[in-house]
Amino acid sequence: MEVSTSPPMIEAIGLSKFYRDFAAIREVSFSIPAGQVVAFLGPNGAGKSTTMKILTGYMAPSAGMARIVGLDVVADRLRAAQRLGYLPENGPLYPDMTPLALLRFFGYARGLSGDRLKARVDDVIHRCALESVIEKSVRKLSKGYRQRVGMAQVLLHEPDVLIMDEPTTGLDPNQIREVRRTIREMAANRTILLSTHILQEVEAVADRVILINKGRIAFDGSPREMQADYPTLDEAFFALTEGGQCATTRT
Repeated sequence: MEVSTSPPMIEAIGLSKFYRDFAAIREVSFSIPAGQVVAFLGPNGAGKSTTMKILTGYMAPSAGMARIVGLDVVADRLRAAQRLGYLPENGPLYPDMTPLALLRFFGYARGLSGDRLKARVDDVIHRCALESVIEKSVRKLSKGYRQRVGMAQVLLHEPDVLIMDEPTTGLDPNQIREVRRTIREMAANRTILLSTHILQEVEAVADRVILINKGRIAFDGSPREMQADYPTLDEAFFALTEGGQCATTRT
């Protein structure tokens, strides 16, 4: 079998972030190949958001390197951003715009125009099931629909990598189901890293779990491997965080 020589889609290499004497993260390393959906777990204050901000180029590390599709997100930020879609928690949307106007605006900002822009807007509207609200102002939309608009926006430029921070927070069960369905569909031809507190999300969509605790990687493996020694994922999460275990990797 031929061995792929393509670079990992997401790489964290010895990432550390210091605020004077406080280390938000310390020596965080992992590599995600093409086609994986990875759940990024950890308790509040563990370093998830810091790591994701570094991976997306929103924050520079104090030490180490982050790469998207082999591109250094600090030294080659613009080219890395072209390959990346980032959906932050409660991502900013312009409330007085309609989803259609907003998508066209972001399309122009991404360098799309003419028939190409129209085709991409039509595609993400259909993919994210926005047809019924496309002419309503964003401020009048439910949180579930606003989340769909955010997803449509990050898909406009057809990124290879998606990084999503708490994509189902605050949604009702029906909306959560729809967002999970959309994530599974997007995973067919993209690499996805999603931060979540919801362990059912891990079971529903993730191929792999990376768990961070106190700024360090505490576990890296499949959901089944994470639960192997415990009756539930909840129990495993508690043991790997409150129990203070660290640097556990299963291959």
